[in-house]
Amino acid sequence: MAITDGVVTWVGDERAGRALNPDAEIVDLAGAFVTPGFVDTHVHVTSLGLNIVGLDLVGVSSKDECLHRLSEFARTHDDDVIWGHGWDESAWDGAAEPTTAELDAAAPGRKVYLSRIDVHSAACSTPLRGSVPRLDTTAGYSAESPLGFDAHHQVRAAARDLLTARQRERARAAALDSIASKGVVVVHECGGPDISGLNDFREMLEHDHGVEVRGYWGEAVATPEEARDLLARTGAHALGGDLFIDGSIGSHTAWLREPYTDDPSTSGNSYLTVDQIAAHVRACTLAGVQAGFHVIGDAAVGAAVEAFGLVADELGGPALAARGHRLEHAEMMSGDDIERLAAWGVVASMQPGFDALWGGNDDLYALRLGPERGIGLNAFAAAASAGVSLAFGSDAPVTPVDPWTMVRAAVDHRTPGSGVSPRAAFSAATRGAWRAGGVRDGLAGTLEPGAPASYAVWDVGDLEVSAPKDAVQRWSTDPRSRVPALPRLDEQAPMPVCIRSVHRGRVVHER
Repeated sequence: MAITDGVVTWVGDERAGRALNPDAEIVDLAGAFVTPGFVDTHVHVTSLGLNIVGLDLVGVSSKDECLHRLSEFARTHDDDVIWGHGWDESAWDGAAEPTTAELDAAAPGRKVYLSRIDVHSAACSTPLRGSVPRLDTTAGYSAESPLGFDAHHQVRAAARDLLTARQRERARAAALDSIASKGVVVVHECGGPDISGLNDFREMLEHDHGVEVRGYWGEAVATPEEARDLLARTGAHALGGDLFIDGSIGSHTAWLREPYTDDPSTSGNSYLTVDQIAAHVRACTLAGVQAGFHVIGDAAVGAAVEAFGLVADELGGPALAARGHRLEHAEMMSGDDIERLAAWGVVASMQPGFDALWGGNDDLYALRLGPERGIGLNAFAAAASAGVSLAFGSDAPVTPVDPWTMVRAAVDHRTPGSGVSPRAAFSAATRGAWRAGGVRDGLAGTLEPGAPASYAVWDVGDLEVSAPKDAVQRWSTDPRSRVPALPRLDEQAPMPVCIRSVHRGRVVHER
């Protein structure tokens, strides 16, 4: 492969390549495996970095362990706020959430913010709660239990304001270095007023790093003029990402058509009406801006589909398709939802790691929704078969930035028949992810002449051409067919290790 000025200019036989480029710098990869670089379509960079450099609660096995880690961190750090993330009570015996009193005892006098793994609720200490006026009158408030809905948004904002610019910068640098080390060269930062705040979002877009950041700002508009003004004020590339229509299944805030099985008193929460969703889509479409929404529950997906339908009736389906609008997560799409989204060219930006973490007959989805509803989530195969453009991401720090593990999760879906082939999963994390970010030249995400020189070099074991597990084989697995091979993705195979990441010809990671 020959690269000139950050662009692939030639691919082919080595002897011909050397003859055509006699003055080139030669980089011998000694048999390593080269792929297009990955693109992660949904991340929260600073939050991921705070986990790397701060209090990481991902994988803690019990509430006692969670509180012990908090106590040790408080003893050795004097930050204005203790920011932690990742506890998941659904994996603990007894499933008891940390209480306010327990946080106060573990870190006396300290302002503590500990977000649940889905970041839609958080356990917060009394001193932090006391910094938010009239918090006890806000939806989602509880004196002892973690805060959800609007109460969570308010206390998260208060905790975020206590982070210094230096803390945010250190966290961003750590996160982007880690992302590059995984062979990811582009990320889509999903910010918003209730997530990272405008200061952090602007700092993120100005941060000098080789990993490219495309910024999505989650705030609704009603007119094309508002859309253009919001882009100018924020520096965002698009108005979507975590523009919340609903919350999450784990925090009982995803908006459902029927109540939760483990809490029949609620069907979740909705943040936007169909009319507000339609107004945002209409405004962005007319302004030439990509729009999108955070949707998880079936009622939330249904509201988005209804709103897209209203705009399609008014402006026409091709006008919608030209913008490549997105739905983030889209975990509970019905067959009719899928068909309509495919017709309008709406991209589904989905997270295979969610199914690996919470899918199947016995884990969170089944607990919250019951087995029948629980196994129907994240229907990758149905969406792909209907023509929905898939793009895969991590929602880090909710699940790790680990693209090969993500690809494997999309193949080994815990509901038989819902997974996709290795080639389709890899495409959704490369070419499909570039397309989800508005690059539709047919080259980005490949290593063909004319494509950006954005690639990763891997130390791998065996390579193979794999047919889909749950569908008719559509291509030959014979090596003579020249179908591109991929690393083995079964559970026994070691995951590829990234040796080098390059974006537009610039080395962003070297092992």
